[in-house]
Amino acid sequence: MANLSDLAAEERRDLADYLDTLAPDEWDRPSLCAGWTVRDVAGHIMSYDVLGWPGLLAAFARSGLSLGRANQAGVEASRRLTTDQLVARLRTYAVPRGITASFGCAVALTDGVIHHQDIRRALGRPRTVPPERLAAALASTPRARVLPAPANLRGIRVVATDVGWTHGTGPEVRGPGEALLVALAGRPEGLDELDGPGLDTLAARVRPG
Repeated sequence: MANLSDLAAEERRDLADYLDTLAPDEWDRPSLCAGWTVRDVAGHIMSYDVLGWPGLLAAFARSGLSLGRANQAGVEASRRLTTDQLVARLRTYAVPRGITASFGCAVALTDGVIHHQDIRRALGRPRTVPPERLAAALASTPRARVLPAPANLRGIRVVATDVGWTHGTGPEVRGPGEALLVALAGRPEGLDELDGPGLDTLAARVRPG
């Protein structure tokens, strides 16, 4: 079984290969991340790896310790790069380093799989996520405090019908693991592929109001 660092690197390289196929206008289309284009998401994925720990601490200090503001600052910095440079950066930093290597590289893997889908789903280009990567990303979501997933999982049981992953107790939500991952990460686009008595609860959290 590959370790999480290897899986994260494979995911980043696969995304780089996919980005190489995009037409110029596709880079500027909206992603599933509110306010971010496909290009912005591609820039965000590597924005912490390139900083190193001193740069990371400085970035968080400038942001007032706000993850959202730090993320946005990284995206804005990445907009100075060409699309070829963004793809090259993904390949150069395929092996996670710095903060994205935290928790055995679970941060990089989970972030990479989710953001790959933020791009793929927005462009209408589905893929089958390699099962080992998908199962590992799902396994990390209950403790991924930078995501809404821990709160979204509260009081429900989720079952990935394709990769043998389950978590929690309560009314059940079941469906393909990729759709579960996307929905648990706060993307409503995954909900239509799920079912079960707990789906209304999850949907209310992902689609508040």
